[in-house]
Parts: sequence; C-alpha cells; structure tokens
Amino acid sequence: MPKSRTLLPLLGAMLLSSAAPAQEAPARLPDAPTLKRMTARFAPVDVKVDVSKLPDAEKRALAKVLQAARIMDPLFLGQAWAGNQTLLLDLVKDTTPLGKERLHAFLLNKGPWSRLDEAKPFIPGVPPKPDEGNFYPAGATKAEVEAWVKSLPEAQQHAATGFFTTLRKGPDGKFVSVPYSVEYQGELGMAAQLLREAAALTQQPTLKRFLETRAAAFLSNDYYASEVAWMELDASVEPTIGPYEVYEDGWFNYKAAFEAFIGVRDDAETQKLAKFSAELQELENNLPIEASLRNPKLGALAPIRVINSIYSSGDGNRGVQTAAFNLPNDERVAAEKGTKRVMLKNIQEAKFQRVLLPIAKVALPAKDRKDVSFDAFFTHILMHELMHGLGPHNVTVAGKQTTVRQALQASSSAIEEAKADISGLWALQRLVDKGTLDKDLQRTMYTTFLASAFRSIRFGIDEAHGKGIALQLNHFLDTGAVKVNADGTFEVVPDKMQASITSLTNQLMTLQAQGDRAAAEALLAKQGVVRPSVQKVLERLKNVPVDIEPRYVTADSLVKDFGAPAATPAAK
Repeated sequence: MPKSRTLLPLLGAMLLSSAAPAQEAPARLPDAPTLKRMTARFAPVDVKVDVSKLPDAEKRALAKVLQAARIMDPLFLGQAWAGNQTLLLDLVKDTTPLGKERLHAFLLNKGPWSRLDEAKPFIPGVPPKPDEGNFYPAGATKAEVEAWVKSLPEAQQHAATGFFTTLRKGPDGKFVSVPYSVEYQGELGMAAQLLREAAALTQQPTLKRFLETRAAAFLSNDYYASEVAWMELDASVEPTIGPYEVYEDGWFNYKAAFEAFIGVRDDAETQKLAKFSAELQELENNLPIEASLRNPKLGALAPIRVINSIYSSGDGNRGVQTAAFNLPNDERVAAEKGTKRVMLKNIQEAKFQRVLLPIAKVALPAKDRKDVSFDAFFTHILMHELMHGLGPHNVTVAGKQTTVRQALQASSSAIEEAKADISGLWALQRLVDKGTLDKDLQRTMYTTFLASAFRSIRFGIDEAHGKGIALQLNHFLDTGAVKVNADGTFEVVPDKMQASITSLTNQLMTLQAQGDRAAAEALLAKQGVVRPSVQKVLERLKNVPVDIEPRYVTADSLVKDFGAPAATPAAK
C-alpha cells in the first residue's frame, strides 16, 4: 500500500505507547502468498468525491478536519492493544516480501490479528487479541474490575463504566478512572488545535459550532454540548470525529473507541429520505412488544444525512467498512435529543457492486437474483440505523436504573445489531403496508436481505454484526421463513417471513427490556453459529471479496492542496 495514503499519516501521530510483553509465536503463521490471499478478500476501491462546488474556505477547513481525523488512527491503535504502535514501527522496517504483506495486513486490521478469522494472529511474537483492549489495568482480570466497580459509590460507578474513561492502577496499586482527556492528552491536544483552525476557516455556522465544541470536548472530556451540536449540524461538510463505538471493549462494551467519518452531504438523497424521520414515533408506538416497553416520547431530533465518504479512520476503518451509523451512543443525549443516522452512499454502492451481487449469484437460486436491488439494500441499511434509536434503551433491572448496554455487557452489541436488522425489516413492511413505501419493495427487500446475510456473516461470528446475522439466519431456518434448496441455494418463503420477523423482534426487544444478560448469552451461544448448510455456501464464496479496501484519493488531494504547513506530525 502506498505510504502516502495510509502509513505516513498513521506513523506521524503515534509513538506514545509501549509494547506489551510478547509471547511465543504460534507454530504456523501465514507466509507471504497466504497473507496476500487474506488481504485480497478486501477489494481495493478508489474513493473519489466531487468537492468542486465547495468554496476554497470550506476546502481549507475540510483539509484541517481531515488532518485531525488522521490522528484517530494512532489513538485507536493504542486503545486496541498497548503493543500496536511499537509493532507498527517494527513492521515498517521489514522491507522483505513477507514484511510488506504483514504491514498491509496490519494496516487493514488495525492490529496483528485477522478480524475475518476469529482474531487469529498473523505476526510472530504477539499475544492473543486482548478482549479488554487497552482500556483496563494491565494484568487485571475481568472479575477484579467488576468487583471494584460494584464497590464504588453510584456516582463513581458511572465514571468507571462510562464511555470516556480508562481504568488504570494508581501509585498505590489501586484502580482509578482516568479521563480520556488525560489518558490521550497529547493526541487530543493536536486534534483539538486542528479542529479550532478548521472552525476559524469555515463560513457555515453549525459546522463552526460543532468543530469548536468538539475541540473543547477533547480537552474537557465533557462531550454533551458537542454531541448536541453534531445533532444540529446542517452543512455541506459532515464530519463525525471522536470516541463512539464500544465493540473493541470485549469485556463490558463500556469504553468508546476513537474514529472519524468525514464526508460531503448528498443533498438530493438526504431530502428524499427526510420523510422517514416523521415515521419514527408511529413505528415506536406499534413495536411488537408490550405497550409498557415502548417509549411514548422519542427524542425530538432524528436527522438523516446521506453523505459521500471522503475519509474514515480509527474504529471507522478497521477490517470491514462501515456503511452507515446511528449516533450518538450516549443514552442521555439519545433520550433528550434523539439520534442522527448517517448513510455513506458511495461506500454502500461499492459494497453492493463488488460484494453483494457476486454473492447473490452463488447463494440464491437463479429465479431470485433479479430481486436483489440496491434500493432495497440502501433502504434497509437506513432502517437498520433508524431502529437503533427505537425500542428499549434505559431499563430497570433488579430495581436499579441502568441501560441495555450496561445490563447485557459484552453480549449487548450482537443483540443490538440483530435487533436493528430484524426490526428494520418489520418497520419496512409496516411502511409498505401504510403506503409510505412502494409495494415493489416488499418483493425485493427480503431476498436482498437474505443475500446480504451471507455478506455479513463472512465478517466473522466473533464480530457483533456477523454473530447477529447468524442468529437471524438460524431463526429464519428454524421457523421455515428461509429454506435450503437441493442445490444448496437459499430461498425466502414469503408466507412465513413476516411472522418470523415479528417473533424475533419481540424476543430481542423483550430480552433487552429485561436486561437479561444470561438469556442474551445463551441465545447467542445457541443461535450465533454457522450451520453446515450455511458453511457450504460460504465455502463457495471464497473467490468473492468479503468487503472493500478504500483508498482515499480525494482526501489525499485535499490535504496536499489545501492543508497548511503541518501543526502536527499527522499531516505529513
């Protein structure tokens, strides 16, 4: 991979963490040809976006935002494993064919473990991928952390389990909560300065406000004002930057990882989808769960933005690429203000063309392949993100107020992804029945989703989206909503699909409302698996890319042409 695209920006802003002790390498590790085949599962795609209509001031502001976004890469590396940054420097020095393939695989996976292969290492001398990332004290056990948290007064528990703190050992050897603004003060200081410089350049008031408040949040560790500003953002440039998703915290799903998604708004597509926001309360009021579990008043803001992605980094660019997202995850902001859904249209188009259509030719019978459509793919992804904001979030477990995320801990992500998928299908059917969506969608959405299920399960069942889709696919098979043909292809059974979708939506949302961690873990253990009939299809897909590998051509040009002399090494 050319250094100008990924490596130099990543190397420029790192070197603050030291490596964890290495363990003896597994007996067999991939050689250069094997690694090349592994990385070839990601189809290279040049990501180009037309920014010609942006005034020069906005291009200069955007270049600054892109420089700040590059800093999210080394931040995320340090969060995923303490040894990542030092290992990367060692890999850069190895110019042999094997060394170059290892570096390419490392940059794709943001670490030395293959995210498509159940986190198997591909570099010698590294330990197993730590479930806890680098969010908790070295040498501590999950049970020790859990016991310590329970021993704290309630206010301190909130800090310890919050999104924006790490847990470390103090000079006395006891656990302490450390704000991200302290833990990562060097990187966040550089990112904040770049965002302030961007804010001074832009002529768009809501963009200026978000950049200023997010810069302040990096230094104060209080993200509330900037989350609200991000919700209210109405500008040609759509930046998302900061700590958000909790997938990397495999112990508890408490801690947010740093990422960035920088794009340019597609006004025509955004306007077309605006009508969906008005449907959310009606959908919530009719969810197939007990009425007492529904939210009678959703947050007032539910903006939908369609963007063309210019650049992603950190947790937003590791392994499989994000096609859309629903943020913020902070339950307080979601309850008071709502959440925003962002669709990365050009990324979705690349996935559809390079991955989904070839999968359909293998997984589906010939007569059904014509019903695999981009419109159905795009619309379900949107509804998936919308449904993240519906259903139970703040719950009561054993008489104590908590959140679904905190109650279900490590199982919460896979359950939530499955909920958003399955309830998204339920919601689309309801909107078709109401006449809000064209009836043709009913013909295409189930078949498209079935083909896409094989796309998602290839992400790996140790990953939240992959495990969640395995759960759904097995439910469809068990309820007869999907059948396996004699030739091994899969087919939707239309008469049984709606009842199957309704029953699983009810099961998952009720489980969330009850905060039943044991039930969630048991369900995932039983249903979050790859059955033999599914495995046979997966084996026939070996020559089909699993996902895309974006090359951010426009971003590189913007930083080169409009980035001022570097205030930070990240801009090299």
